[in-house]
Amino acid sequence: MTDPFRATQAARADLRALASIVICSVIWGTTWYAITLQLGTVDPTASVTYRFALASVVLFLFCWWWREPIRLSGPQHMAVFGQGVLTFSIQYSMVYEAEQHIASAVVAVIFAGLAFVNLVLFRVLLGQRANWRAWVGAMLGVVGVAAMFIAELRRSGGGHEVLFGLTIALVAMIFAAAGNLAAWKAQKAGAPVLGSVAWAMAYGAGLVFLFGLATGVEFTFEMTPAYVGSLLYLSIFGSVVAFALYFILARAKGYALASYISALTPPVALLMSVIFENARFGWVAALGVALVLAGQVLLIRAPKGG
Repeated sequence: MTDPFRATQAARADLRALASIVICSVIWGTTWYAITLQLGTVDPTASVTYRFALASVVLFLFCWWWREPIRLSGPQHMAVFGQGVLTFSIQYSMVYEAEQHIASAVVAVIFAGLAFVNLVLFRVLLGQRANWRAWVGAMLGVVGVAAMFIAELRRSGGGHEVLFGLTIALVAMIFAAAGNLAAWKAQKAGAPVLGSVAWAMAYGAGLVFLFGLATGVEFTFEMTPAYVGSLLYLSIFGSVVAFALYFILARAKGYALASYISALTPPVALLMSVIFENARFGWVAALGVALVLAGQVLLIRAPKGG
């Protein structure tokens, strides 16, 4: 017989997971457009530095206020440093670069393949086995991504600049998966989740800043409502809130399920493009959204992996 207490606890855990998925999907679905408000007179390298420097300060202050541990051991710092390099330095620098060449929704569509890449990466490098539902769900997500990708490519008209932007976004997505692997190593080393994210963002911001100094980037600032507002939104909600929920979910339910949030952000990103960029999408994009959602159901129902 099923233990009623355990069943209730499991149901509550699933509800928390669903809530985290919804919140992160809505936040990250809107950050793709918010990033476009950062592009202009301020160099993207400077904007990435400002974003994660501010986010790390806020997260450190939160940890201090709630007495969350922030001290890490040497091995924990090494793993978190890798997370900072891969996720908050290289990945996001590429994302900002990609959005200078293609629409924000297209970048979001490419990142929807993150769940499948995570499954492959954790299986090949760590030997972790995933339930068949997870694989089928991730594959449905890939097919859905392909459908939305085709719809977006047709809408944009293609061209060399679009191809360059797509390539940069694809490489950024692969670095995001590698960043998840580094975060998993930090977890296995016993690093506290919020403290490790704060340190990873600090490392990422510092490395991007050093890169900017080495390449002659001018760290200017734009005192306009659009730039300041988008910076605050990206730092507080897009970084502190969303990444905290993401990594808490990843530790509880596995990185495959957590990374599938990136497969649910394209519908929100597409909606943002419709509202703010007057974009129009047809039945192919709608089919892609339906496949992504179907894959999400299978991933949620799959036993924990990764």
